[in-house]
Amino acid sequence: MLKIRLRRGGASHAPFYRVVVSDSQRTPRASVVEQIGHYDPKKKPADVKIDRERVDYWVSKGAQLSPTVKSLLKKLK
Repeated sequence: MLKIRLRRGGASHAPFYRVVVSDSQRTPRASVVEQIGHYDPKKKPADVKIDRERVDYWVSKGAQLSPTVKSLLKKLK
């Protein structure tokens, strides 16, 4: 099953997250199907860019949103 979730990057104490589509059975560090956005919580205000068209496409294909990605999408509306 596919899942849309955050994949952490960046340095220690400076997190940066990529919004990715990946297989839920694998670890978040495993290869991803597609990167559809990013989230930088350190910037004020937080920098969030997510491609809504690609989210809708992957949800139509059966992908599920993680709770964190779901809350980020609500904030973008």
